[in-house]
Amino acid sequence: VQYNVYGNLFEVSAKYVPPIRPVGRGACGIICAAVNAQTREEVAIKKIGNAFDNQIDAKRTLREVKLLRHMNHENVISIKDIIRPPRRENFNDVYIVYELMDTDLHHLLRSNQPLTDDHCQYFLYQVLRGLKYVHSAKVLHRDLRPSNLLLNAKCELKIGDFGLARTTTETDFMMEYVVTRWYRAPELLLNCSEYTAAIDIWSVGCILGEIATREPLFPGKDYVHQLRLITELIGSPDDTSLGFLRSDNARRYVRSLPQYPKQHFGSRFPSMSTGAMDLLERMLVFDPSKRITGNLAA
Repeated sequence: VQYNVYGNLFEVSAKYVPPIRPVGRGACGIICAAVNAQTREEVAIKKIGNAFDNQIDAKRTLREVKLLRHMNHENVISIKDIIRPPRRENFNDVYIVYELMDTDLHHLLRSNQPLTDDHCQYFLYQVLRGLKYVHSAKVLHRDLRPSNLLLNAKCELKIGDFGLARTTTETDFMMEYVVTRWYRAPELLLNCSEYTAAIDIWSVGCILGEIATREPLFPGKDYVHQLRLITELIGSPDDTSLGFLRSDNARRYVRSLPQYPKQHFGSRFPSMSTGAMDLLERMLVFDPSKRITGNLAA
């Protein structure tokens, strides 16, 4: 069955019926809501047009499908279905059916919706709960940011977009470009070729700070500026915090940067509860081996 949604052709199986309405546009394609005629459940259908034209995008799509097929957790988005084309020779567009969520954390933080400390704690709890599950499956998400944390009207949160995720057993995954810069851990900014689940914990710290202030914590213009913003808040690392850097050049570079003392988090985040602030300080640690783990945080 074909539908025209704002000039985009949606070709889905008869199982999915109107009302069909656009609900968003992701990096890969347009997303529409539709109704599953069998269950009467509203779902989100993502169309990835010409999915096989670009090898990198095709790999992202395949990776997300492969990983999410095996995941089943309240705080991780679930794939309901993949709509197959009527004929294999016409297989150009991929349609993935997800559970429908109402918004994402990025849109919520940019809105005028007031958020209490209870909201903040509940969002954080759900992110860490979902992440603990993902990490227990030996998977790193590698692209945690507010727009990838999906929400519904009941404030239930689910981690989405696993297009950059990797299992820790993959050997080629360490060197690729990962994580939107603002949420990128110091070890990634310094081109550390071996990294761990601690990169996701750093991203959660950045998100926690953003929930508290409604503004990105480290909105760097480039990676040098990014490192400066980080050290201005958490202080410049001493030599004992640089042991994770294998490269002498990287260590020399960090030592050559302007030195900053650690800011008082109480002044920077006056509305944050003591418990949340303590957790934030243990997440935003320069040395990944000293960063709190997902198990302890959750």
